[in-house]
Order: sequence, then structure tokens, then C-alpha cells
Amino acid sequence: MPNGIAGWSILVTGGGSGIGLATAERLAADGAHITICGRTEQKLIDATTRINAVATAGATATHMVADVTVEEQVAAAVEATTRTSGRLDALFACAGGSLHLGSTLDADMAAVRGTIDLNLIGSIICVKQAGAAMRDQGGPGSIVLMSSGAGRFPHPHLWAYGVAKAGIRFLCQTAAEELGPLGIRVNAVAPGIIDDELMSFITAGGPLLDDYLAQMPLGRVGTVEDVADAVRYLIGPESSFVTGETLGVDGGHHLRRGADYSLLFG
Repeated sequence: MPNGIAGWSILVTGGGSGIGLATAERLAADGAHITICGRTEQKLIDATTRINAVATAGATATHMVADVTVEEQVAAAVEATTRTSGRLDALFACAGGSLHLGSTLDADMAAVRGTIDLNLIGSIICVKQAGAAMRDQGGPGSIVLMSSGAGRFPHPHLWAYGVAKAGIRFLCQTAAEELGPLGIRVNAVAPGIIDDELMSFITAGGPLLDDYLAQMPLGRVGTVEDVADAVRYLIGPESSFVTGETLGVDGGHHLRRGADYSLLFG
């Protein structure tokens, strides 16, 4: 596949930092035109500068402010992505995060709903809008969703995030089944502990990090580049016969048990 993803138009949600930014850089370095979106404009401006600095083969990077829980804003981001080439070739739905941490018995339901909206509902909206655009252009297309190890096996006190990420795994399977006949593949990544700004309160050290490392055969914290490489594979033509798959990028953590977030409470 000599051309890889050069010339493709790809939307990355949550592309202003962390895994989203690293993946956008990885894709642009292979010649793809990248549109990133998120909720903080200055972060997106800074990220776009970084992406353009590594872009090759005439690739470009642009940004727009969009909240993935607002369907009209996602639709606008999808439309913006098509302006360069007239197509939407791929989507990496990376935006997410945890707004709730604690026991089910003491749940802050507003935080639980916010976590599910951001992760699961946001991903559903992204699949709907991107999938429709890919269908209307006659395919093909590739969608990669962001699940998590927390959605594959229990992480005490991180259950709201885990529920949302488990939903994304099932969304991946269902969308792959539905969209496959249209030439649209849908896959997901499920990272473990990754050294980025969202996880810095863990990766800085302490009992929770020790617990993570004890449950990982490879015994190290992952990098954003580890995940970016996995997404690049799932997005690109190299995985043209792969759909409905959730790929663990977790150092083997899924082979053991989830990290115990109650350790944060002493």
C-alpha cells in the first residue's frame, strides 16, 4: 500500500493534547490532512502549530472549537474536515475523561451523567455524523473509538468511566456490523495507564501507580506514542480486514486485574 494515508482527510476529536494530539501528529507525519477539535481554543491553536511542524507530503492541520456532546458542533467539525479533499476518510474519536471517582453508594449522579455523556454519548454522536458522511461519499472510511482498560475489567471507584468505556466497546462492535457493508470499518483502542496530563496525578508516583505496575506484565507506564501507533494501524489501509476490534494498549494489564482507585483515598 504505497500511499498509506497520504492525502487523507482525518478528524481527531480531543486533539488539543495528550493521546489525541500525539495521534494527530503521527497521522500528519504520514501525510494526512488533519482537523482537530476540542473545547479550548488556545490549546487547539498551540496543537495545530505542533502538528503542522511535523506534517509531510503537503499535509495540513486545522482546528475548530467543538464539544462532542453537542451534535451540531460535531456535524460542523465533520463538514470542516471535508473542505480540503472533499472527503472524510477517517475519524479518531478521542475526546473523553472521567468526571466521577468514588463508590457507587456515594455516587454524584451529575458527575456520573457527565462522564457518560462525554465518553459514550459523545462517541455515539461522532459515529453517527462521521458514518453518515462516509456513507454519503460512497465509502470507504475508517473510525477508531477510544475505549479503556477500565471498560474491559473492573477498576474500583472508577466505575462510571468504566461503564462508559464498556459501552464504547459495544458501540464499536455494533457499528462495525452495521457499517461494514458500506465499506466503513469501526475499531477501538483500550489504553492502560498512559503518561499524559490526564494521568499525571497517578504517573507522578504513589500507591496507585505501584498497583498498576504490579498488574502489568510489561511493568511500565505507556506513552502517548504507544497509543498513537496503534490508532495509526487501525485507521490505515494496513488493517483493511480488521473491524469490530478493541485493541488493548496496556502492557498486558488486561491479563490480570484492574487498578484499585480506592488507594487514592488512603
